[in-house]
Amino acid sequence: MKKQKIRANLIGIPISILWPIALLMVTVRLLITPLFAQVAYRLPGFLEDPYGFSQADRLKWSEPTIQYLVKNQEISALEDLKFEDGSPLYNARELSHMVDVKELVSSVRLALAIIMVMIAILSLVAIHFGMECRLILAFQQGGWGLVGLIVSILLLVTLNFNQLFTWFHQIFFESGTWQFYTSDTLIRLFPMRFWSDAFIFVGIMSLFLGVLTIMISKKQIDRLSSSLKE
Repeated sequence: MKKQKIRANLIGIPISILWPIALLMVTVRLLITPLFAQVAYRLPGFLEDPYGFSQADRLKWSEPTIQYLVKNQEISALEDLKFEDGSPLYNARELSHMVDVKELVSSVRLALAIIMVMIAILSLVAIHFGMECRLILAFQQGGWGLVGLIVSILLLVTLNFNQLFTWFHQIFFESGTWQFYTSDTLIRLFPMRFWSDAFIFVGIMSLFLGVLTIMISKKQIDRLSSSLKE
């Protein structure tokens, strides 16, 4: 019995930790699309660019910028972007940061793939040893963990988004490489309001997936409990 409990924990605990991470990564990946930018720019109260970008300009330049992050493109794809007067869209500091962001996005995609494979293997092992209830409970616990995490993040967004934004960049980027002038193209295309909306979008989508996980897991646990009683 003790051996079986240890085995159940070795399977259940990793899944309950990995599942919320996987769901969060999925929502972040959904965010990195031109579609989100199209929606964000049209939200009520989105500030106009004080240096002259119209909504059409933002839509025009944000699409190839976002596509660079998710497609197999070199930084030359952004270097080749020019204004009508022939001047480059992005300066050297901005291009360097975009390289860093692309590396982070690629790392997240790789990590997500590895995590999903690990979850699949652990799930198969759990089923093999007849631990379906513990497996489903692990997913449910992961759902609750994600809900708790997202509620905390959304609370920080509400109280002090600037600090949260700073912490995020300090964790993932070298100091001094992610701060720009308000006249720089990256800030004009993706101002603080854009990122505030992005965090809220990730939070809402993650909450939905977390609650959905909890509901489905509960239903499956009830179904298994009923079948055992019979």
